[in-house]
Amino acid sequence: MKIGLYFGSFNPVHIGHLVIANHLLNSTEIDKIWFVVSPQNPLKSETGLLDEYSRLHLVRLAIEDDNRMKASDIEFHLPKPSFTVNTLAYLEEKYPKQEFVIIMGSDSFQNIHKWKNYQTIIKNYSIYIYKRPGFEIENKAKARLHVVDAPLLQISATDIRKLIKEKKSVRYILPEKVLEEIERGNYYRK
Repeated sequence: MKIGLYFGSFNPVHIGHLVIANHLLNSTEIDKIWFVVSPQNPLKSETGLLDEYSRLHLVRLAIEDDNRMKASDIEFHLPKPSFTVNTLAYLEEKYPKQEFVIIMGSDSFQNIHKWKNYQTIIKNYSIYIYKRPGFEIENKAKARLHVVDAPLLQISATDIRKLIKEKKSVRYILPEKVLEEIERGNYYRK
C-alpha cells in the first residue's frame, strides 16, 4: 500500500488541505493519506500555534467520514522539534511493509535544502508536489518528483487565523465541523 504523508502544522486544517488530499487520492496511485500533525516545525515560529492535540482533533473532525485519510500523531511521540527524516525512519521501522511518499507544496520544496538530512529524504522517498502560486518548482536537489496539477486555492491558515481574530466569517473555507469546534473552543481569538 502506498501511503502519502502530508506533513504540516494544520493550524487550522482547511478546505485547501482537503481538496489537495482528495485530488491526490483520485489522480495518483496513492492509496491513503496520513495527515502528520507536527507539534513543532523547526522552520516556523510557534507564535499563534494552537496546541498539537487541539490541531489533531480538528484534523480528525475534518476527515472522520473519509476512510482513505488518517490523522497521525506520530510526531507527538518523537523528540521535538519534529524533523521529517526522524519521522520517516520511525515509520519505516514501525511499518516495514508500507511504501511511504511525501506530499508537499512547491513553497515547502523550495526550502527542502534547509531540512535536516534532506539528502537522505530525497534519495529514499518520492515527493508529490502541488504547485503554490509564486513558487516555481526547481529540482536542483534531483529529487524523485511527481508534480501534481491539483486545484489551486489561495487559502492560508495564517489568513484564516487573522479572520477569526478579527471576528470575520471563515465559513466555506473550513469544514463545518472544524468551524464549529473552533467557535466552541474559542480558538485563535487572542
